Amino acid sequence: MRNLKLYVIILLIALTSCSQSRKEYKIGVSQCSADIWREKQNAELRMGAYLQGNVELRFAAAYDSDERQVQQIDSLVETGIDLLIVAPNQVATISPAIDRAFDKGIPVIVFERKTNSQKYTAFISADNYEMGRVMGEYIASQLHGKGRVMEIMGLEGSSPAIERHNGFAEALKRFPNIEVVATLQGDWTEESAVKAVKAYQGDLSNIDFVFGQNDRMAMGARKTLSALNGELSTKFCGIDGLPGENGGIRLVRDSILDASYIYPTHGDRLVQLAVDILEGKPYEKETLLMSALVTRDNARVLLMQNEEMMRQSDYLDQLHHRADNYLDQLDTQHLINWMSLGVIALLLIIMVLFYLYYLKKFAIQRERVANTLWNMKPEDIPQAAAPEASESPEETAEDEPVAASLFITRFKEAVEKRLDESELSVEDLAADMNLSRVQLYRKVKSYTGSTPVELVRTARLNRGYQLLLTTDKSVSEVAYQVGFSAPSYFTKCFKEEYGLLPGDLRK
Repeated sequence: MRNLKLYVIILLIALTSCSQSRKEYKIGVSQCSADIWREKQNAELRMGAYLQGNVELRFAAAYDSDERQVQQIDSLVETGIDLLIVAPNQVATISPAIDRAFDKGIPVIVFERKTNSQKYTAFISADNYEMGRVMGEYIASQLHGKGRVMEIMGLEGSSPAIERHNGFAEALKRFPNIEVVATLQGDWTEESAVKAVKAYQGDLSNIDFVFGQNDRMAMGARKTLSALNGELSTKFCGIDGLPGENGGIRLVRDSILDASYIYPTHGDRLVQLAVDILEGKPYEKETLLMSALVTRDNARVLLMQNEEMMRQSDYLDQLHHRADNYLDQLDTQHLINWMSLGVIALLLIIMVLFYLYYLKKFAIQRERVANTLWNMKPEDIPQAAAPEASESPEETAEDEPVAASLFITRFKEAVEKRLDESELSVEDLAADMNLSRVQLYRKVKSYTGSTPVELVRTARLNRGYQLLLTTDKSVSEVAYQVGFSAPSYFTKCFKEEYGLLPGDLRK
């Protein structure tokens, strides 16, 4: 018990030191804009931070303003963040603010959009060039290598817009009969696509395909061309492939868009990467996320998968809010830690105490079995008293301990030969040993302090104990085999002798 207390104290100290030594991290998140895609990512960031348990996120959204994003990054740095996650609005304009943060020793993760600064710790994004290239090949295959195409680009100077355009243009180089009639400039919003298409001075009546660099701009182009031409034959495709009511996957499934491309958010992976960097764990400096083309062939399956994921996410979010409400009722987070620690320690103590209790109980029962008169060697059995009178002159001359040992050995052999007989009596045993009932009783009592009936019962229970440990026979079978006429009586005697039921012995 003393050692157990020592182990529990050591465990409490170890757990306490672990909980106290875990550092809290403050992570700044600088979003270049605010839209449905970033709302989804921010939700994933919050869930990732919640699962980590020691991460505080500080969000800022620049709403496509370079100047505002620079100010926000500098402000986040001044608040004392441990790491900066940033999606640069444009390639060059945000670099000085990123450099300043990095030079102050703050790790920087650039995600989704690139910067021309080399002062960053890690970069994580989907392959925008590959998206543009795959979309170009898809459109070419749908047009069978011949047709008229319009492209609407995202925010000027942003790396996704540049790379998607380059990939798209590279793919169409192999199809000389496909004419790109216009590359219009948008800014990722639906309104910018509407404005760009209305401002176009060329022929809009014979456009076969419109590639919007995201789904919102593709929908803006579709609404504009539909208004100009009631019998619209133009097809539209975009990038983002979000689930939800107005997401690209649903729009493709409903044949409003011809295709989209999943632009992964993975906010949870961003948080994990940030924690790995802060804790000095291995990480990849450059990470390209997997993505996929969405067409009518796979939109329904993808939508079902996403809806299930969203359902699980909503469920986790509800749990998150419920947990937050519970935590708000407590004075400090340390109180929760101590309460949890106390419960864990108490459970461990109870488990160990129960385990030791049953070990000790079993050991006591084994010791009781080993120390019964029936299992002891004849010479080790304490003599209750000397015989009242010798049965013969020869026996009187014998050495008393030797006589007792020989007699007890003969008695045990006689009992064990007939142990399975439920009707075995003292008279039967006396006859087997060529003694009268009175002589047998007197000798057994004088040598062992117990009566023959008591020793026979002890022998039966001892044999039953061994059979229960070494065979798979039922309690009833064992009871009959060792001479008990009723299993219930065997169970009663077993409990009196060993302190537990026969069935408990096997457990």
